[in-house]
Amino acid sequence: MPLKIDIERYDTDILILGSGGAGLFAALHAHQSAPAGTKITLAVKGLIGKCGCTRMVQGGYNVALGNGDTVERHFMDTIQGGKWLPNQDMAWKLCEQAVVRVRELENEIGCFFDRMPNGQLHQKAFAGQTADRTVHKGDLTGIEIINRLMEQVLSRPIEKLQEHRAIGLIPNKSGDALAGVLFIDMRSGKFRFVRAKCVMMGTGGGPTMYKYHTPSGDKTMDGLAMALRVGLPLRDMEMVQFHPTGLLAGEHTRMTGTVLEEGLRGAGGQLLNAAGKRFMFDYDDRGERATRDVVSRGIYAEMRKNNNPEQVGMFISMGHLGPENVRQKFAGMVKRCADSGFDLAAGKVEVVPTAHYFMGGVVVDPDTRTAMEGLYVAGEDAGGAHGSNRLGGNGVANSTVYGGVAGDTMGADIRKMPTLRDPDEEILSAEVERAMRPFSNKPANIQTLRNNLQEAMWEDVGVMRTGEGMERGLSRIADLRGELLETGVDASHLAFNLTWHDWLNMASLIDISEVINRAALTRENSRGAHFREDFPEPGELEASYFTVVQKQGDELTVSREDVQFTIVKPGETILPDDEPETLVAAQ
Repeated sequence: MPLKIDIERYDTDILILGSGGAGLFAALHAHQSAPAGTKITLAVKGLIGKCGCTRMVQGGYNVALGNGDTVERHFMDTIQGGKWLPNQDMAWKLCEQAVVRVRELENEIGCFFDRMPNGQLHQKAFAGQTADRTVHKGDLTGIEIINRLMEQVLSRPIEKLQEHRAIGLIPNKSGDALAGVLFIDMRSGKFRFVRAKCVMMGTGGGPTMYKYHTPSGDKTMDGLAMALRVGLPLRDMEMVQFHPTGLLAGEHTRMTGTVLEEGLRGAGGQLLNAAGKRFMFDYDDRGERATRDVVSRGIYAEMRKNNNPEQVGMFISMGHLGPENVRQKFAGMVKRCADSGFDLAAGKVEVVPTAHYFMGGVVVDPDTRTAMEGLYVAGEDAGGAHGSNRLGGNGVANSTVYGGVAGDTMGADIRKMPTLRDPDEEILSAEVERAMRPFSNKPANIQTLRNNLQEAMWEDVGVMRTGEGMERGLSRIADLRGELLETGVDASHLAFNLTWHDWLNMASLIDISEVINRAALTRENSRGAHFREDFPEPGELEASYFTVVQKQGDELTVSREDVQFTIVKPGETILPDDEPETLVAAQ
C-alpha cells in the first residue's frame, strides 16, 4: 500500500550532527561563544554518549607536555607519519591546540587521566613517534572523555534529537549555502527537516565496508555520502587506515576486528608469525613500533605466506613483559581477550589488520569551514590533518581540538547570519524519494549484500592494492549497487524499521566504497595507508599531491591538487639543529 509521506519542519540556529568528541565539544564551545539566546540543537543517530567512535578509543590522546617534547616535534612526527600529505596549517593547529584542549578536558570538563607519582600526567609510547606523548586513562580513554563531555552537555540548555538519522544536506535555492538537514526520526519513521544558520557535521567515518573493521556496524560513512551528493569536494579518499592488531575471534562474533590498542606494541609487545618467529624487523628497523601502515602491511605479507588453513592472522605476545604487569597496565584489553577465549597476559592472541580510521574527508580550512556557506566539518569527517596516515593518539586529539574550533567558529560566524535560509524543495523531495525507494521493491536479504561488499573491499581495495584488483573491485561494487536498488524492505511499518536503516547504511557504504576505489586507482604511487604493489615507490616528496573527488550529476570526477608546504618542506625540519633525532621522555 502507498505510504503517506509528511515532512515535519523545525528551526534552530546551530545544528550539530554527531555526539562523539567533535560533536560534544562543538556544542559546548558554541554554547560559550554564540550570542545569548542562540538555539543549539544536537542530533545523533543513536543515543548521546552511547554511540560513535570516540567512546571506543582505548589508547589515548597525543599532546606535547614537556620532558623534552615540543609542539614542533609533535608536528614533525605528524607530517612525516602522514608522508608529507597533511594540510600543514591543520596539522600545526592540531598539535598546538592539543595542549590547550587536554587542560580543558581536565580542568573544565572533569576528566581524570593517569598520573605519575610526582603528579604529572602519564604519557605512554605510541608507534611512529619520537616521544612518549600519549595521555590516557588506562586503556579506556574514550569512555572517560565521552562520559565527562556527556555530563557537561546534558547540564546545558542544548536541545537533543536522539535516534535521528541524518540522510541529506539540503542547500538553499541558489545552491551556494546550506539551508538545513533532512532526518529520519528512527523512533517514529517520520521525516524531519531542520533549518539552521550553521551546521557542524561530525558524524565520524566508519570504514565498515571491510571484512575486518573496528567501528560499530551503525557507522557507515553517512556524512561523507551526504557531502558527496551535495557536490562537496572530498580529499585523500584512498587513505583508509588499517590498525595492525584487530582481534581475530572467528566469523561468529563482532568481537572480531575490534582493536587491541597500540600501547601493547609501544610497551614491548611482539608480533609472531605461524612459526613463532618475530617478523616485524624484516619489514622496518623500528619493528613493532613502526607506523600503523607499515605494521599492517607486515602482518598482511606474513598472512599471505601462511599455508595453515586453521590460522588466518598472526599473533601478538605480551607474556615476556610479565603477566601480572600486563594485567595491571592493560586491564581492559586483558578482559576483552579473555571474553573471546584468549589469554593476552600470558599467551598469544591472533590478530589481523582491521579497517579502523578514515584519513580522507571533506575539504575544510583550519577553522572547519567548507566550500558551502553554513556548513562546518570536524573530526573524522574532515580531511587534511593526517594526510596519508594518522598517528595513533592523534585521532581523539583531532576530534576534540577541531570540535572546539568548529563551535568557536560557528559562534562568531552566526553573528553575520541574521536569517535562516529556505531550502531547495526539489532537492528535499529527491532525498525523501531516495530514502523511500526500498519500499517499492520486494523484500530481500540485505546482510548478504553487505557481506559481499566487505569481501570485495578486503580482497580488491584493502591493505595492499593493484590496478587489476581495483578494476575488479569497481565491477563488484557496481553489481552490488544494482542489486541494492532492486532489494526491497517490508513497508508495513516505519518506526524502528531497522531493515530500512540497513538498506540506507548499505547505500552509503557503496557510495563511499566507489569513491575510495576511484581515488586509489588515480594514485599511481604508494603513500602511507595506500600501498600499490604495481606502484610501490612513494614518488617525489617535493611533488606531493592529494586526490580530490567530486560528484557532478551521476559521475564521479577525480583530480589532483599539489600539497602546499606552508610550514616545512621535505628535507627540512622546524626542530633546532642541536635536538636529537630520537627522544623518549623520562617517565
